[in-house]
Amino acid sequence: MKRFGNFVVKARHIILIISVLLLIPAAIGYFNTRVNYDLLYYLPDGIDTMDGQEILMDDFGSGAFGILLVENMDDRHVSELKGKIEGVEHVKNVLWYDSVADISIPKSMLPKKVYEAFNTEDSTIMMVIFDDTSSGDGTMEAIEKIRTVTDHQCKVSGISAIVTDTKNLSEHETPIYVGIAVVISVLILALLMDSWAIPIFFLLSIGMAIVYNLGSNFVVGEISYVTKALAAVLQLAVTMDYSIFLWHSYEENLEKNPEDRNAAMADAITSTISSVVGSSVTTVAGFIALCFMSFTLGMDLGVVMAKGVVLGVISCVTILPSMILVFHKILEKTRHRQLMPDFKRIPKFITKHYVVFVILFLVLLAPAVFGNNHTKVYYDLSQSLPENLECVQAQKTISEKYHLGSANIVLLDADTPKKTVKKMMDEIKQIDGVDTALGLESVLDESIPDSFIPKQLTSNFRTEKHEMFIFMSAYKTGSDEANRQCNAVEKIIKKYSPDGMLVGEAACTRDLIEITNKDFQTVSFVSIFLILIIIALVFRSISIPVILVALIEFGIFVNMGIPYYTNTTLPFIASIVIGTIQLGATVDYAILMTNRYKLERNLGKAKKEAARDALAVSMKSVIVSALTFFGATFGVGIYSSIDMISSLCLLMARGAIISMLCVICILPAFFILFDKLIVAGSYKFLKNQ
Repeated sequence: MKRFGNFVVKARHIILIISVLLLIPAAIGYFNTRVNYDLLYYLPDGIDTMDGQEILMDDFGSGAFGILLVENMDDRHVSELKGKIEGVEHVKNVLWYDSVADISIPKSMLPKKVYEAFNTEDSTIMMVIFDDTSSGDGTMEAIEKIRTVTDHQCKVSGISAIVTDTKNLSEHETPIYVGIAVVISVLILALLMDSWAIPIFFLLSIGMAIVYNLGSNFVVGEISYVTKALAAVLQLAVTMDYSIFLWHSYEENLEKNPEDRNAAMADAITSTISSVVGSSVTTVAGFIALCFMSFTLGMDLGVVMAKGVVLGVISCVTILPSMILVFHKILEKTRHRQLMPDFKRIPKFITKHYVVFVILFLVLLAPAVFGNNHTKVYYDLSQSLPENLECVQAQKTISEKYHLGSANIVLLDADTPKKTVKKMMDEIKQIDGVDTALGLESVLDESIPDSFIPKQLTSNFRTEKHEMFIFMSAYKTGSDEANRQCNAVEKIIKKYSPDGMLVGEAACTRDLIEITNKDFQTVSFVSIFLILIIIALVFRSISIPVILVALIEFGIFVNMGIPYYTNTTLPFIASIVIGTIQLGATVDYAILMTNRYKLERNLGKAKKEAARDALAVSMKSVIVSALTFFGATFGVGIYSSIDMISSLCLLMARGAIISMLCVICILPAFFILFDKLIVAGSYKFLKNQ
């Protein structure tokens, strides 16, 4: 390690030149990495809903559909509007009631259910079928074009409209997220560090690592919008510790050898590598745990963030030292008195009254666990968006006027007998919340003569291999009623056609709920297991890992329990990933203090004195680290209008503060209380044992 430190110091100018040049291919990769805005896309392959999507695309040439609402327009003008929409690229077809019969036919001759499915007194709805997937670029372009060519006379609803508006909002806000995180982090660090300029160099080196990370995603092909929005902010928050440690180590070595900056930095790099590698491994392990999710958004976020932490460590021991040495004159000129106090009284108070903090832990444990287990989550993706967006307004209006929560597709083999399909449709119509079912059989057996049925209608519902029909649900996607309805419909489908499939947003969301509930348990187990193993190896102990992880898990329970008591409903993804992120990112605070406690005990100090001194030495670092994490995420959480991003960032910000308080207030108490267990359960915890 000493050789590596000397190499970095000698090659500092070359390292800076190479690091700047590498930004060029990284930027090219970043701008050419596709972003996926459809979270349902990350459901695992092999389930009916996903297989059905592929059949729709391959066999029917359509992978997405949307509902269009037109208000206060007569039938003739609606028909003209429909023609405009059909002319939009990537629109395969538009289904309205004139797709079933000519609009010149008196409405009294139409089946009542067919007419009411498309009309109210002052409005009508159409179903637009696209020739691309629900999150495909072609579909999103078509929705934007529809809004343009119709002068926003119609409102577009459905998952594709949600994806389109999410994309527009996310692309607008993501650069602002980074700006907010940078500004707040600089302000916090400028006040807490001893140089006004050093935070800028921290952020420059971390910023380069972020660009490398996001640029390298080009190899993967695409990332989710959640990953894109959070990656920079999260990487900044979790890797800032490494830069702070390097700077403090450099200053300590410089005090010992003020005449030789290069030697001081070489020693600082050596010291940082040995300390940061162990710390970063726990953070990486937390993100790797996300890769064990069946819902592959976890792998998307986990891989990018694990890669970001590794690149952050590399940047910290190469680019940052080079910057500090090259621009040392600027750093010297901008030095100021450190504004953070020494906190001499707090460690004495905490260790003196350690029993109080143990009791506080026990008192809060039960309500924290209860709140964590009963916090409500939502799965309706539109609920994550602001109410003033077009897709949300459309969904709300359609729900109110047509009692329509979602449109769903039933896929069957083409050779399924017509009588069987008719029986299936009739049974599905009897299920609570199913307003109507539309398909060839729902029209052919009614009073409309066959000659009135356009040939185009047949091709929309039947191919050589498959037949489909659509049923309208009154229930909101993601609700318990919608999930029960999907299960009931699926049961009927399988009874008549074992190969039949239920496809659509409601069914996908039902699967999402079932899969992510299992994922939550898997991710929690894997992250805890991995971090237990890592800490056990670092400290060669079986007792220390249990104490540290239990403490941080307690902090997670408190963090996730608060929404229950404030009656806040969280987006589903927050409940899955926040525990892993908080565990991986903040267990470092506990490891730092435990290392110091071990050192103090090895110096011959009694357990209470060692706990006090360990807290006194570590407290500043823990506070600076936690406040930086808080600053980088809190501002984004307050600003973001996408609840998926806002909730995650606010939870991370609050989690950093809660974990900080747990480590400062409760961990020293645990050291004193469990000292015998720590010593007995660790291999040579004390040198003389």
